[in-house]
Amino acid sequence: QVQLVESGGGLVQLGGSLKLSCAVSGRTFSRYAMAWFRQPPGKEREFAAAISWSGGSTYYADSVKGRFTISRDNAKNTVYLQMNSLKPEDTAVYYCAVHRSRYSDYDLDPYDYDYWGQGTQVTVSS
Repeated sequence: QVQLVESGGGLVQLGGSLKLSCAVSGRTFSRYAMAWFRQPPGKEREFAAAISWSGGSTYYADSVKGRFTISRDNAKNTVYLQMNSLKPEDTAVYYCAVHRSRYSDYDLDPYDYDYWGQGTQVTVSS
């Protein structure tokens, strides 16, 4: 059974930083692209960042580009999201997800990801 467990969320002030982690089990982690999505309060889930199976390619939503960094450690079966210069509009529940196909680069559509974590709350206060 595939499981994704996120951690690292919390309350932070404007301009602060947080690092999210997502540990994956039950799938050969190193063969799959990973992504972070987020769902702001009262809004639809949206793409934030993705990383290819090899880690050689990354992609970011315009809203987080230059502030967030996605990375992966295949030895630890873990994907990370380093978030800097946080803004109140970054407040959301953050979800990690694993791509449904092996050896893909990345996709922006949540449909392309078949397993999801439970979510971790990030709140940025002004």
